[in-house]
Amino acid sequence: MPSSSELAGAGRLADLVSLTLEEARRQGATQCEADASVSRGLSVNVRLGEVDTVEYQRDRGLAVTVYFGKRKGSASTADLGRAALIDTVGKACAIARYTAEDPYAGLIEPEALARDIPDLDLDHPWDLAPEQAIELARECEAAGLAVDARVANSEGAAVGSQRYSGMYGNSLGFLAGYSSTSHSVSCSLIAEQGEEMQRDHWYSVARDAADLEDVARIGRLAGERALARLGARRLTTRKAPVAFAPDMARGLVGHFIGAIRGTSQYRKASFLLDAAGTRVFPAFMQMHERPHLPKALASSPFDQEGAATHDRELIRDGVLDGYVLGSYSARRLGLKTTGNAGGIHNLLVAARDGGLSAPDFLARLDTGLLVTELMGQGVNGVTGDYSRGASGFWVERGAIQYPVHEVTIAGNLKRMYLDIAALGADTDLRGAVRAPSILISELTIAGE
Repeated sequence: MPSSSELAGAGRLADLVSLTLEEARRQGATQCEADASVSRGLSVNVRLGEVDTVEYQRDRGLAVTVYFGKRKGSASTADLGRAALIDTVGKACAIARYTAEDPYAGLIEPEALARDIPDLDLDHPWDLAPEQAIELARECEAAGLAVDARVANSEGAAVGSQRYSGMYGNSLGFLAGYSSTSHSVSCSLIAEQGEEMQRDHWYSVARDAADLEDVARIGRLAGERALARLGARRLTTRKAPVAFAPDMARGLVGHFIGAIRGTSQYRKASFLLDAAGTRVFPAFMQMHERPHLPKALASSPFDQEGAATHDRELIRDGVLDGYVLGSYSARRLGLKTTGNAGGIHNLLVAARDGGLSAPDFLARLDTGLLVTELMGQGVNGVTGDYSRGASGFWVERGAIQYPVHEVTIAGNLKRMYLDIAALGADTDLRGAVRAPSILISELTIAGE
């Protein structure tokens, strides 16, 4: 990976943004904003010990948005030369002069701008040579293949490293940026028994390579998970409790975030329309947004509009505190931005009592389905209807009995959220949503 000097420095990006804003004002824009960024990365894929791909990635770009009163125009370029920037601003201004007025258009309110920019420890470059990445991927895959003779095939192991530097500025006087890194190791293996083949995977991702899980452990977990799925059965159609493993629970919470996003609310395209102030989860559930966690994958000192990010209790004792808003959707709803232009920042999902241990969680499930993989896109954000293909494990009397595949789980998200019976203590930290296992008291399981 490159050193700081190999990427465009903060001063260079700041100059590009400042030039763009100055040019937009010169061409008559009443308001303007610009975002310049550069990124560079390395990714390696190995399959059965042989190098599959080695890829270098390098991107750069600048986007500018201008406002002529309530008329808006945007343009972007990958050429960061002065002439190209001036031309890009000209195109944005030409678009703005001919678009229809939008009474909600414009920059964020000045009082919402971030004033203090904390250092969140997000930038940890990894001096990773391709040869080193290849050896790490080989070690990871080999550890998984060594788990059992039945783990006889592989979809490969991958090692990746990315570094990003960005700078955002607007005509309100805001100009700030930061660099961040993301490193990952993953492995996907296939277990075989007779004519049956089952696949599973595991991965680790972190800002700092030193925080990644041991590569051999990642491979072993991928192999053990694939092995555990051998002998999978179908179920007869029934209604039963359904538990979502943490990485599956993240998606379940993601549907909730989509429903309370400002665009869904003002378009009246949400199954949680006008739900602020009402109970949408059981009273024991809490959701805390924590944008300033050091090294966290979704930490940010400000959002895509320069609005300050801040701690927030999104769900307090099951009650929805408010929506997830940028400035435009906030104006459409007669509200203020929540600093979420671009998404959520480290949403921590937890039970008031801290959640159940793995044995206690399975005991609370008692008899039902533990979902470890979901397939398909059968989720209606307007009605909340939910239907997805699933696989996992059948549990009886708190103990896993056998793997399950080729079933469909179905319900309605609005009811599902209220029917959450328990949370685990096994929070998955690998994303913007940090969720534990989630148990829903009853869903329809469609099978044979």
